[in-house]
This record gives sequence, structure tokens and C-alpha cells, in this order.
Amino acid sequence: MDFYKITTDETLRETVRHGNSSYPFAYYPENLWQFDFHRIDWHWHSELEFLFVANGSALCLAGTNRIELHEGCGIFINSGILHRFETQCNTFIPNIVFSPTLLAPERSLIYEKYIVPVIKSSVSYQIFDPHISWQNQILQLLSQIFSIQESGQNKELCTIQLLFQIWEILLKHLSMDSDSLHRLNHKQARLQTMMQYIHDRYMEPITLDMIAASASISKSGALQIFQSGIHISPVAYLIQHRLAQAAELLYTTQKSVSSIAEETGFTSSGYFCRKFKQYYLMSPNEYRHFRKE
Repeated sequence: MDFYKITTDETLRETVRHGNSSYPFAYYPENLWQFDFHRIDWHWHSELEFLFVANGSALCLAGTNRIELHEGCGIFINSGILHRFETQCNTFIPNIVFSPTLLAPERSLIYEKYIVPVIKSSVSYQIFDPHISWQNQILQLLSQIFSIQESGQNKELCTIQLLFQIWEILLKHLSMDSDSLHRLNHKQARLQTMMQYIHDRYMEPITLDMIAASASISKSGALQIFQSGIHISPVAYLIQHRLAQAAELLYTTQKSVSSIAEETGFTSSGYFCRKFKQYYLMSPNEYRHFRKE
């Protein structure tokens, strides 16, 4: 069975290029259920993102919040915000991802006056509820953008015109505070430093002390940053990352379960199998057969 999987670098920055330098815009008519383990895992990008739940429902984790997105709702994810989507059912989520420079060149009057206040603000996300008038206006404009991506003629010009309308509405209704985002980015930088440490050394014995030391903070500070940022502890994230690497090896190699357990930093194959089944609801061998069906 084939699944989609998001690819990120060691800081969790998404590595896929959205559009190109001449037109930095991409449209993705995606079914969240078709992603590996029915989730788009933790990632961030400098681009802006607008997503709509056309059917089904999704859980979005963005900034320090858990957001339930029901059918008919949408969300805006600001530049540089760490986020994740997951679902328990078939969920169609058409979305667009584009560079802020699509709206205006950097250092131009339009960019400095109308774009920078949003991307440098405390706003990490904005939900769009169809029952709220101004938010429903944005949802309707997004629907038009999605529709014209299927047509051929003048779709770039029409897309940008609609994006400007969306942006004007956002500017009128968002409450922005630049200092808050600077504090958030400082915490996110430390979180990403610790995540990178885990990604680089997950095959080795790692303790909470070592993870905290990688970002020059205390153990309690590390626990607080992980809990507020991605809602789990550093050690739990380490185990999840080890399990994800093991799952990939189960699918792409013929290595034994015990060999994979050792290679991904688990102290015993028995402990590895218990954790794998607890997290993925199937044994390593069952997962290997499931992925190859």
C-alpha cells in the first residue's frame, strides 16, 4: 500500500519546493488519510499556507495549540510556524502554499506595509469558520482559487487577484503583536535545536540531560519547551523518532526485527516490539506485511 510522506531536514523545515522562483505558489488537492499513518507530521516552512477541510475532519497542532478542524472550516498557517495535521478518517484538504514575495517583492512599499506586519506578528494561525461572515468570505475566495487551478488560462493572474482580496480581509481582522512572535521563535529555535540533536544521535544512548544540554537549558526548561511546542516530552519524542526510523527500515529493507531494533537505538528487541505495537497498533512484522500489500 502506498502512502505519502512529508520530507523535512534536521530542523523539521519542509524540503519540498512550493512552485518555483518565477511563480512561488503551489496547490495541493490532498487526502490526509493517504499520508503515512494518516498524518502530515511536524514541519515548518517560510511560505504561507491556507488549508480547507472539504470533507472529513482534521486535528491541527500549530504553535502551542491543538485545533479541531471540522468539515467546511479552514485555517491559515503563518510563515515559520511548526505545525502538524492528522485525521481518523478520509479527509480531503485542498491547500495552497506560497511565498509572501508572490504578493510583493521584499523591501517594496507593499511588502513592508502590508505583508511584514502579518509574518512578523504574534499570529501563528487563524481559523476560518463558515458561520462567521468575514471568515466565510475568505473560505469562498479560497474555493475560487482551488477551482481555477484546474483551468488553464490566466490562472496565475486570477489567483493573485484573489489572494490580495484574502490578504486585505486578514489585515482588517487580525490582532498582531510582533514581540510575541519573537518570543515564540526563540522557543521554537531551541526546540528545533533539541530535535536536531535527537535526529543526529537517535541511534546512541540519549538522556534528558543530554537533550537539554544541546540547547543550553535545564531539564525542566526542555520539558516545558517540548510540551508547549509539540505536546510531548523530549524522551517520548526520541522514542517516536526511533520508531519512525524503524518503520522505514521495515518497509525498505529485509533486515531482521532485532537488527532494526539495535540500529535505531533500542536496548532490546522485546522492548522495541512492545513500543512499536503500542504506537502503531501492530507488530513490526505485521507492519512490514501491511506496507508491502
